[in-house]
Formats: sequence, C-alpha cells, structure tokens
Amino acid sequence: MKKTQRNEPVIDPEEILEGIRGWVAVESPSHDAAAVNRMVDLAGKDMAAIGAKLERTPGRDGYGDILKARMPWGEGKGILVLSHLDTVHPIGMAQKELKFRREGDSVFGAGIYDMKGGAYIAHYALRHLVRSGRQTPLPVTFLFIPEEEVGSPTSRQAIEAEARNAKYVLVTEPARDGGKIVTGRRGAARYDIRVKGRASHAGLRHEDGRSAIKEMARQILVVEDFTDYKRAITTSVGLIQGGTGINVVPAECTAGVDMRFPDKAVFEAVHARFMALKPIGPDVQVHVDGGETRPAYAKNEGIAKLFDHARALAKEIGFELGEVTQTGGGSDGNFTGAMGIPTLDGLGVDGKGAHTDYEQMYYSSLVPRTRLFLRLLETLE
Repeated sequence: MKKTQRNEPVIDPEEILEGIRGWVAVESPSHDAAAVNRMVDLAGKDMAAIGAKLERTPGRDGYGDILKARMPWGEGKGILVLSHLDTVHPIGMAQKELKFRREGDSVFGAGIYDMKGGAYIAHYALRHLVRSGRQTPLPVTFLFIPEEEVGSPTSRQAIEAEARNAKYVLVTEPARDGGKIVTGRRGAARYDIRVKGRASHAGLRHEDGRSAIKEMARQILVVEDFTDYKRAITTSVGLIQGGTGINVVPAECTAGVDMRFPDKAVFEAVHARFMALKPIGPDVQVHVDGGETRPAYAKNEGIAKLFDHARALAKEIGFELGEVTQTGGGSDGNFTGAMGIPTLDGLGVDGKGAHTDYEQMYYSSLVPRTRLFLRLLETLE
C-alpha cells in the first residue's frame, strides 16, 4: 500500500488492477450458481475486511446468493451501491479467448468491463476511505446481485426493498461511449412464442404435415417488423428451437424475443401487438407468453441534480463527464430509476466489448473513475 508524504494511502492503479485480476479469475456465469457463489464468497471476504456487516440471502431457482454489505455507520436513508457479480461468459473463457492480459491501455478478461472492474473500483473507493480513517456523511450499503445478466428474476424484490431505504443509488455498470455515465435507460421485455403444427414424414406424406418452423418463420417477420428506431423500439428474435429430424415435418417450434422500449405507454402498445399474434398458415396454433422484465426510466429532476454534482466532481478531478440519457442496455438501475430514486448508472470502468470475446477495460480509466466514486461517497449528503 503506497502512502503520501502525509502518511495517507494513495489510489494506486496497480493495486486496483491486482484486485480486479482476482475478481475476474473467479469465473461466474449467471446460470452456474456454484460458480457465482464462489464470486460471492470473494466479494464478501473483501467487504468484511473493511468492516462491512454482511447479510447473505440464499439463491433460488438455480441462481446464486444475494449479498448485502453495510458499513457500520450512519442512520436513515443513505447511498445504495448496486453491482452484479455474474457474467455472460461460460466457464473456460478466462483460460482461452479472454485470458487476463494487458496490451497497452487495454486489459482483457471475462467480465472485466461488464462489470467486475466497476464493482471492484467501488469497493476500492470505500476501502480507501476506511484506510484513511474516514466515514461517509451518509450510510453506505453495497448490494451484489447474482443474475443481473438474465434480468435479475430472483433479486428484483431485494433491490427494490433496499432502494426504499436509499437517498441515492450508484450503479457500477460500465461507462458508455468513452466514459459517459447513464442517466436514463430504455425498458426491456421478453417474449416466448410457441408454434404447434402437425408432424408427418417429409418424403412419404409431406402434404399431411403442418410445419411449425414455416409458421414460426412467418411470425418472426411480423415480430421483427415491430422495430421502429424513430420511436426507440427494437424487437429481436434471439433464440429458435424446433423440429425432431431433418426428414420430419416439424410439429413444434419455439422462439425467444427481446424487446426494448422508451416508456410505459409504448411498452403497452407493443405488448398488445405481441398478445394479438394469430396463426398465418392453416391448421397451426400460436401461443405467446411474456412481458416487461425491466421498466424504462428517464432523467428526472433528482437524476439531473445528481449528474450535475458528479460532473462538477469530475471537473475537479480533471476530466469532463458526459452522459447518455437513454441507453438500450438494461441494468438493475432500471428498477431504482423507475421508482423515482436519483440513480446514476454507468459509473464503472471505461472500455469496450461487453459480452464479446474481446471484452476489455482501459487501464487509464482506473484512477479517475475510482476518484469519482470516492468523491461521490465523500460528498453526497
């Protein structure tokens, strides 16, 4: 631990990098509860080491545990720091395409940008305060989520419950577009379309069959056309399964659809279109299930004031802080922003390649992003 001439600890990028390396080394894909819980163990150990009181809620439905870490000071509504510990990458990526390495300013790793880098710098900022013998004006609680990458289905209730005790919410998702933070997000919805047709031998009795895949192809064209970029609506069929054999007219087919929307009114209008989908071909059935998974939220007065405060702090540190007022990606900040709680998102590391085999963070962002998080903890009251 390096110190200044006044014997105060400094923010050391190499120390931060080593901590991030340790977190990235513990691979934690969302659907592997045991792997995610190994990451929960490590985060809990690091938070306990700086004096946080831990509360761990066992996971359910095949997902990992939820970890709450509260610092032992302050009363009343405080600061909620939201981070997720799961990644989209399967076990093994850290030894292959995303082996931890530094190439110039880029540091590669599985989940390093989305979002173990951001989660760790928030921890480091709080650790820096503790090592300096200081406390924050407001109570501070960290909430580590195990399945954000799949929509936080088992942790949304915990997030919203904890947010009701917060005056501000700081989300450590990665920075956008060269260091910008997020002050609004589109909402997200998920739909499952199931088509039932009739099987037959593809050669002997082709005319007796009713292809579920053919009907699904027609439905996909309809659903994809719901996309309207001018209205900030996107629909994307991302998963398709169907058929039992190449020589069998398929009797069943399923498709998973992602939908993003700018506000509740638009969601309700497009949702109605999903629910109204009907068979196009003869003698087939179409069933649709689904709905909103993350509400949309827009920059309001509280978020605007919080952003202005953060921008002033960044200027003191020595950089200009920009914003993205409506990003298409979802986060747990959707829940708190939609509740009307001042929420700053995208406070994590800068980089690129989230969810790809070239995911990377920028080493040069470590100190300024950590300083910004530290100053927010120090000054919000």
